[in-house]
Amino acid sequence: MTAQVQRDGAAAAGAAEIRDIDAYMTGLGEVARRAAASLRRTPTGPKNAALLAMAERLEASREEILSANARDLARGRETGLDDALLDRLALDDQRVDGMIEGLRQVASLPDPVGEIDGLRARPSGIQVGQMRVPLGVIGIIYESRPNVTLEAASLCLKSGNAAILRGGSEARDSNAAIATCIREGLTAAGLPEGAVQVVATTDRAAVGRLIAMPEFVDVIIPRGGKSLIERISREARVPVIKHLDGICHVYLDATADPDKALAIAVNAKTHRYGTCNTMETLLVDAPLAASLLPKLAAAYAEHGVELRGCERTRAILPQVSVAVEEDWQTEYLAPVLAIRVVDGIDAAMAHIECYSSHHTDAIVTESWSLARRFLAEVDSSSVMINASTRFADGFEYGLGAEIGISTDKLHARGPVGLEGLTTRKYVVLGDGQVRQ
Repeated sequence: MTAQVQRDGAAAAGAAEIRDIDAYMTGLGEVARRAAASLRRTPTGPKNAALLAMAERLEASREEILSANARDLARGRETGLDDALLDRLALDDQRVDGMIEGLRQVASLPDPVGEIDGLRARPSGIQVGQMRVPLGVIGIIYESRPNVTLEAASLCLKSGNAAILRGGSEARDSNAAIATCIREGLTAAGLPEGAVQVVATTDRAAVGRLIAMPEFVDVIIPRGGKSLIERISREARVPVIKHLDGICHVYLDATADPDKALAIAVNAKTHRYGTCNTMETLLVDAPLAASLLPKLAAAYAEHGVELRGCERTRAILPQVSVAVEEDWQTEYLAPVLAIRVVDGIDAAMAHIECYSSHHTDAIVTESWSLARRFLAEVDSSSVMINASTRFADGFEYGLGAEIGISTDKLHARGPVGLEGLTTRKYVVLGDGQVRQ
């Protein structure tokens, strides 16, 4: 497949069907593999130049991007997308500003590629260490969020990886507009356009082929709903970095400062509903429940949040709905919150161990010993003390942006930034040594 065909396909963003999906995806894979080889030889300067050029193109194309997004939103409303998906799909000036800032921040970050760690001398006289190197070609499959197109492109490029991006049909116009900025930025810096390719068809067969091309693709990163990620995990012949659910908890300990507890519990739920780091279950220590739950209920009512509570919660807040077993297991991605009153940190951590998706869990406490226990014993990719779960984000962690959040333990965990998109190889420095 020629570069021109790829450009035209990306611009069409699925407007025309591609008849031979296997041949098309094989072509993308071949181009990506060549681009990955080129990127391994690319120093930091051109990569940063491309990122800054993308930021300039994004600023210059702001109106076109927002217009394209408006078309996607209108189509989404017509087809019945729910509020959570529409929220993920929507772009505004603030989110475009965030995308531009993310590009500039990634450009300012140290390049991990080529770093050598742990160099040590051996008795033979050789020195042994480990060098960070790109993973190679990364396939990203995502739904709704058009900003993922830019975040994925920037992080893959800075870490020396080629990327094949397959966005959802609901964001096809937005993704096409952003892809144009990416392509122009690559060209301005003299880098191969094949470094970032946007799949130009919404045919589901393209996903099936992308996740089954180990000869071209080294890692798959899915971002989207549970059904998508379950499908990818089940069918992929390529390693997958993923998380299935964001069932996040906040535990309010009896020693918590009431003002801190109120602010954190409200922010963790209401800052945004359709994100994986939004709190879905609130755990309240029994001695704090009678005084704090009414204040929390009033604050949540102002935001229109539906509350579902255990029996002890409903004894204090009889107006709330009964929480059933399914509520503790649900990622609502909506203004719905489950509340349970517990007897101390051991009961809170037992609940988290049973129901957490190992994404992000937080404790609000003034006891350092309890905070230390929570940090050590809660097995999640992010564990927080006295902070909203909404901080579990690559941008907030100083990664510039994130390509996703992993709840796996191999190969990356938590927000996946530049280092998570590299691996290590052993390097040996010698001066003529031979093994005796």
